[in-house]
Amino acid sequence: MGVTKENCRNELRTAIRQLTDRCLYSASKWAAEQLVGIEQDPAKYPPSHTRLQRDCSSIRRRFRSTDETISTPIAGTSYVSTPVPEEESEAADSDFYLLAKTYFNCREYRRAAHVLSDQTGKKALFLRCYALYLAGEKRKEEETIELEGPLGKSDAVNSELVSIERDLSTVRKNGTIDSFGLYLYGLVLKEKGDQNLARTVLTESVNSYPWNWSAWLELQSLCTTIDTLNTLKLNNHWMKDFFLASCYHELRMHNESLSRYESLQSTFGFSNYIKAQIAKAQYSLREFEQVEAIFEELLRIDPYRVDDMDMYSNVLYAKECFSGLSYLARQVFMTDKYRPESCCIIGNYYSLKGLHEKSVMYFRRALKLNKNYLSAWTLMGHEYVEMKNTPAAVDAYRRAVDINPCDYRAWYGLGQAYEMMGMPYYALHYFKKSVFLQPSDSRLWIAMAQCYETDQLRMLEEAIKCYRRAANCNDREAIALHRLAKLHSELGESEEAAFYYKKDLERMEDEEREGPNMVEALLFLANYCRGQKRFEEAEVYCTRLLDYNGPEKETAKSLLQAIKYAQSGFPSMDVEHFPS
Repeated sequence: MGVTKENCRNELRTAIRQLTDRCLYSASKWAAEQLVGIEQDPAKYPPSHTRLQRDCSSIRRRFRSTDETISTPIAGTSYVSTPVPEEESEAADSDFYLLAKTYFNCREYRRAAHVLSDQTGKKALFLRCYALYLAGEKRKEEETIELEGPLGKSDAVNSELVSIERDLSTVRKNGTIDSFGLYLYGLVLKEKGDQNLARTVLTESVNSYPWNWSAWLELQSLCTTIDTLNTLKLNNHWMKDFFLASCYHELRMHNESLSRYESLQSTFGFSNYIKAQIAKAQYSLREFEQVEAIFEELLRIDPYRVDDMDMYSNVLYAKECFSGLSYLARQVFMTDKYRPESCCIIGNYYSLKGLHEKSVMYFRRALKLNKNYLSAWTLMGHEYVEMKNTPAAVDAYRRAVDINPCDYRAWYGLGQAYEMMGMPYYALHYFKKSVFLQPSDSRLWIAMAQCYETDQLRMLEEAIKCYRRAANCNDREAIALHRLAKLHSELGESEEAAFYYKKDLERMEDEEREGPNMVEALLFLANYCRGQKRFEEAEVYCTRLLDYNGPEKETAKSLLQAIKYAQSGFPSMDVEHFPS
């Protein structure tokens, strides 16, 4: 059966109340953002109810494709109907539950759990176990800081996991566990390393209650391959589309992810979350212009937004946009300077200014706030590379890949660090890992090719293969074609060298670029065409060289003279042709 916008609204409104009642605030916030993202009928609602949607309509017009097939509306898909569960009557427990919630909201987790210790309802059981879980996490963090410092590694564990697992396992066997208990049980199993059972339990949770986005995210973290994802037996609820789109992005299936999000926009056309996810996918595809436009619009709609803005700062950094990055850094500083995202944005700003020590200070601050914040470790590694502190860079990159082994930027950084230390075999190993994870990024292929070219390796045929892959991956820096031409020339393969010099020359002409690469290409092609007796073509290249004022001008004059002699039937006047 199909699903209407009104159905989605009603489901989300009920889910927000239920999630908030169980102190699942991140999931509740996500659901509320999607609720507001559903298009309202302006004729039925006052302007104050449609303000955010009117503000963000321009971005939909800007990126609506005119030459692509219109996405299948979400209402045209067949979905299962999952009734929103009614809250159980727990009148006797309600006063204790309200007290426990107040303690929970004041971060007095053990106190909250103690209040609910003799309560028997499903809600009470969940909140008691959840409070204990967070109390254990808090103590684990404290032990880590006490033993190793805020950024240190530690073997500290959550001491509450065993008792929580015992309680939730018992009620699951009895068949009296609800979807929220299943979510927490799956979370505990994941923490203990039982990934298969955790996947099974979390699948049960999202099938019985699909509106808990936190449960979907935990399930996503256990789907590290497309094969694992395909084995999940999920109900075809509309929330599954959000889950698959997010999974496809994490599995680097960016076009598939974009397709899912575009389909979801037929119902959630004004969801800022979906816009940000589309920007993330386009960032991975290096479509920086579109990413920048989306984030500009998001900031205009929601000027105090901090979520995902660190990615926007990466785009501004790559484009060397000082004014834009300065404005963004000031904006997040005034909004919430003690968010990891804010610290990373400010770190990027100082890095762009060349103040690398200050940049590292802010990345370290981000990690003190959240030591598992992946991009901060990677960006700090980049800063240490700039500062020539390779041991610190290696440590930062290793911490990044410990958190997420699929982060190609950290593997690439490790390759760069080992290359700087003169260890090309190690560098090559890490570059191979990075290109395996992101085979469409020309920079990674170029880095691997340059590694093959080093004096220790001199594996030029392998370097050529890498440069070819880079040239086919939209090499924006225009490095690959020039290096292919040079390497073929060094190997005496004149025909292949001429082919790549000509392609490089055409590209430089299209981009209206001048420089030594153009002179080199013109000289080689002039000599090559002369040797092939394609005199008219050689004359064209020589004539273009006459516009330069360096030694290439005199070389071009000599070549033109030699071409005229050859065309007139006289023997060549090249010195090397005279008998000794």
